[in-house]
Amino acid sequence: MKTLGKWLKLGLLTLVILVLLWQGWYLGWVVWWKYADPGMTRFMEIRLDLAREKNPKVELKHHWQPYEKISMQLKRAVIAAEDDKFIDHEGFDWEGMQKALEKNRRKGKVVAGGSTISQQLAKNLFLTPAKTPWRKAQEAVITLMLETLWDKRRILEVYLNSVEWGDGIFGAEAAAQRYYRIPAAQLSAEQAARLAVMLPAPRRYEKNPYSAFVNERTQIILGRMQYAEVP
Repeated sequence: MKTLGKWLKLGLLTLVILVLLWQGWYLGWVVWWKYADPGMTRFMEIRLDLAREKNPKVELKHHWQPYEKISMQLKRAVIAAEDDKFIDHEGFDWEGMQKALEKNRRKGKVVAGGSTISQQLAKNLFLTPAKTPWRKAQEAVITLMLETLWDKRRILEVYLNSVEWGDGIFGAEAAAQRYYRIPAAQLSAEQAARLAVMLPAPRRYEKNPYSAFVNERTQIILGRMQYAEVP
């Protein structure tokens, strides 16, 4: 019995060490990307692998632009659409999550999410789209790392440069070129609002970016943009 207890303690200690090492790996990348721009995120890798199953030569469209070369209108639009408490929260919008849970309960299925920009970035940088408890827990840990080590400006900069905006389209510059044939710096308020509306399901909305739903949501976001606080 003593031998069994000894092995159980050793096993538990080994597990704890492995978990800490794994979290240290994430932490190392978070520290590095505070100063260096990510070239390829985990979410990009997943999309690229799937695309290359059909066409081995396909490449993603992704062009990094520094924060100051991304339209202020797009920054306002994305915050208004995705995370209106971005400046104030510390990574989690508890009220927003509660509202999303209540809405999903009423509908009987998942129709709304309460993830902040910081949480979405944590997932895009490191994780998979799988909606498992483990992934959500790991997302929360990485979100805390990002909020602790990065400022809001850096979080928004990396998010705008890495978020998916269509099939093989990643980042604000590629999106602006794909939909409007202009640099991200030149996006108007209406164009920015329309791009922000696409974010929850960009590959679906890109098929009809001027649908009645997108048009209606664009007008709503345009009305909210003046109140959005941008870092």
